Amino acid sequence: MTSQTKPILHSYFRSSCSWRVRIAFALKGIDYDQVPVNLIKDGGLQHTEQYKAVNPMQQVPALQIDGLTLSQSLAMIEYIDETRPGPRLLPDDPKERAQVRMISDLIASGIQPLQNLYVIQKCGTDKVQWAQHFISRGFEGLEQILKQTAGKYCVGDEISMADICLVPQVYNAERFKVDMEKYPTIKMINQTLVEVEAFRASHPSCQPDTPDDLRA
Repeated sequence: MTSQTKPILHSYFRSSCSWRVRIAFALKGIDYDQVPVNLIKDGGLQHTEQYKAVNPMQQVPALQIDGLTLSQSLAMIEYIDETRPGPRLLPDDPKERAQVRMISDLIASGIQPLQNLYVIQKCGTDKVQWAQHFISRGFEGLEQILKQTAGKYCVGDEISMADICLVPQVYNAERFKVDMEKYPTIKMINQTLVEVEAFRASHPSCQPDTPDDLRA
């Protein structure tokens, strides 16, 4: 049994971690409320006492659902998958499920944190070069893994949590001018996924807190 109260997602329009959860909700067809947390305004609203009471790590996203407050995007996605009907976001097959988790962790732990806002702000004048280095380093390994696991999507021919992680990371790579021609498998999968309605509807360009000059 799940709560009839709508989940509440505390998020920032351009946060790739927040985008992952928006994609999961969209794929499942779940209605939810968004509470914007501007990571830049007034030094970052994630640092307020009010938000720290929601997420002591002072990061987005945070998800209030079924009486729980969750603060890591992959934990949120797995909880949504385990408690809500709709397309499975992790495969039934244990080997494929392990591959999905491997790719998701590679992106969520091995690539994205090294070019998130907090880290980039500590890099001084070398922000772009720093981000390019760590994204490219991660994509070199990911490209080789996907050559072994991919079908139409990251693992076989069904959309999974791995794809949910991939698209926001490619968006970040493009923002930092990473040459995607070096990673043809990543590029091919991403091009397929960005045409899927759930990925389009959850895109940073069309969120409640998207600035007018960045709206599609």
